[in-house]
Amino acid sequence: MAKSRKQKKSRKSDPYRAREERKYDNPIPSREFILETLETHGVPVKFEELPALLGLKDDKQVEALGYRVKAMIRDGQLVRNRRGGLCVVNKKDLIAGRVIAHPDGFGFLRPDEGGDDLFISPREMRPLWHDDRVVVQVTGMDRRGRREGSVVEILERAHSQVVGRIHIEAGVGFLVPDNKRMTHRIIIPDEHFNDVEEGQMVVVEILEHPTKWRQPIGRVVEIIGDHLAPGMETDVAIRTHEIPVDWPEAVEQEIAGLSKEVPEEAKEGRTDLRKLPLVTIDGADARDFDDAVYCKRTPKGWKLLVCIADVSAYVEPGTALDEEGYKRGNSTYFPDRVVPMLPEILSNGLCSLNPEVDRLCMTAELFIDRQGNIMRSRFLQGVMRSHARLTYDEVSAMLYDGDQTLRKKHARLLPHLEELNNLYEALHNARKERGAIDFDTVETRFVFSEEGRLSGIVPTTRNNAHRIIEECMLVANVASARLLLRKKIPALYRVHEPPSEDKLNDLHQFLAQLGLTLGGGNKPTAKDYAELIEKIKGRPDANMIQTVLLRSMMQAIYSSENIGHFGLAFPAYTHFTSPIRRYPDLLVHRAIRHLITDGRADTFEYSFPQMATMGEHCSMTERRSDEATRDSADALKCEYMLDKVGQEFAGLIVSVNSFGVFVELKDVYITGLVHITSLDHDFFHFDPIAHKLVGERSGKTYRLGDSIDVVVAAVNLDDRKIDLALADRGEKPARDKQPARKSKKGRKRRGRRRSRG
Repeated sequence: MAKSRKQKKSRKSDPYRAREERKYDNPIPSREFILETLETHGVPVKFEELPALLGLKDDKQVEALGYRVKAMIRDGQLVRNRRGGLCVVNKKDLIAGRVIAHPDGFGFLRPDEGGDDLFISPREMRPLWHDDRVVVQVTGMDRRGRREGSVVEILERAHSQVVGRIHIEAGVGFLVPDNKRMTHRIIIPDEHFNDVEEGQMVVVEILEHPTKWRQPIGRVVEIIGDHLAPGMETDVAIRTHEIPVDWPEAVEQEIAGLSKEVPEEAKEGRTDLRKLPLVTIDGADARDFDDAVYCKRTPKGWKLLVCIADVSAYVEPGTALDEEGYKRGNSTYFPDRVVPMLPEILSNGLCSLNPEVDRLCMTAELFIDRQGNIMRSRFLQGVMRSHARLTYDEVSAMLYDGDQTLRKKHARLLPHLEELNNLYEALHNARKERGAIDFDTVETRFVFSEEGRLSGIVPTTRNNAHRIIEECMLVANVASARLLLRKKIPALYRVHEPPSEDKLNDLHQFLAQLGLTLGGGNKPTAKDYAELIEKIKGRPDANMIQTVLLRSMMQAIYSSENIGHFGLAFPAYTHFTSPIRRYPDLLVHRAIRHLITDGRADTFEYSFPQMATMGEHCSMTERRSDEATRDSADALKCEYMLDKVGQEFAGLIVSVNSFGVFVELKDVYITGLVHITSLDHDFFHFDPIAHKLVGERSGKTYRLGDSIDVVVAAVNLDDRKIDLALADRGEKPARDKQPARKSKKGRKRRGRRRSRG
């Protein structure tokens, strides 16, 4: 009897019991409480013992608990040991994460919970694909001092299909994946050829995944065409990275009833903002508008309204539309097209803040003082009407160039635009005071001919109108993060870790060679970076130093745990402003909507463990899109350079490695490799700290940031690589200047050096 009372008490102590009771008629313990119970128990627990620990007796509840435990194993929160005991993952020795494969056969595990990557040996990589989710056990340290892991369990296969080039030898087919991180060759039995020809690009369905003892087996399901034929670069990239393109029939059925106008009943109960002169400010070629702004002066500073398209009003949890949006994770922007996260009826229609039409919005109302600090904020569900669709160039012309024609045309809006500019100056000063890092990088865009071929790459220019909107979005994102933290509701944060210890050590050594120092010692702040960037302005090697500083930074990710944003120097930051094209923003909107309508964090439909899993997934889809876009762009660049073999270009060294230097061609914005074997007939030593190659005999140095003249030597469409060579300036090679007669020993030594080079 006493035991029963203890179990009953344990059920009542579940902090998320209210949420479970709201979601289910016959609720069971939450994921958080299950994990807490197992951790408290201290030893692995078999499933048969778990119901008693949780105080469950009802057969239906035990059955539901079984489904929940399976889901927790799938999501990497639990793992079964060899004896069938349930263990909590993400402790010191068991870590769940995603595999980052290297073309040379080894790999790394990127932990779901953040922190340093773990090394995975080639032997442990045999049964794995790039991007698989696995649980690894920390087994020790490798020779370079990195934590090393062995695979305990494969949680989720990242790929069901693989794109590549088919080869047929002696009646046996095999696929070479297009993605160089996928190192397995897939065997294609002859009954699964499906009339494919040697060398064609195909899609192969994986029938059997690799194991430690055998290669994967697959069958051809689609013939794309001849290898990298013109115009198929993006098609190959989409299939290689398995980016969803077609809308499932269930999604088509759900959006069939949507119209271009917001129904009147949907506007009820919302704050009416239609009379406020809200405007959208975007690029001239923008098609979807997900943010609108309004600003007016107050006695202590400004009142800013940032209105964001209310995607959460149309995309509800559990629907086919929501599942597809989550699967895509974000819109993917290729050089020649966009694969949207949401169907066009939403992205360019109902959710797009088009001018002079009613739209539902989620609004951040912010009161900001003259120093650019948020004094107070609130969020509300509104209905708005954009009073103008302005472009960055138009706003810049009105505010900074004094364009009288545009100022007269938008006279009614001009006072608010000018206050927006005054607010921007305060926010920008606060940014500098805060010490946010602002790298001066060149962004480019692809220009296509009428035939759809790449005709050039041109730099894009940013003006202060871009920065006005950027600062408005930043302050809205900060306000949303503060609300979510204060209410302790499960949510996704955009986190950016400080540089790792290894990268900082290399950076300090590099700067010391230049007589520079980075403040903060082993724990620099963003302000230390910003001060150094300001200090080096005007130096001839400023671009080189900035490049090294940028490469010392970590990559920003989505996480359910807030650790701050190092680069922006914010203690808490999230993404709130683009729910049309980013699923994490949609999750943030749902959390804020719940707080507005319900007010209780413990009844929110998502749990912290669920949010952690979703954050990892959204980080993965972001990386997937980046990799797919890069592959497409690299293929287009190679195709563009095919007819330029033999031409000479001025270039800039943008990366130095042990095998050569990468050179970006000036005014072309395309990068190629000058291999070390083609450098001045000398043996070159690689200095990774100074980012340079130094000739052993000649003393010739090739350093990051150096200008260099090169010739396009070859273009490899298979590997998407451009080979460059040094331009011939009429100088005799170093070896021709050597005396004609050498001893046998000397000739052997020179031969060894040339071969090693």
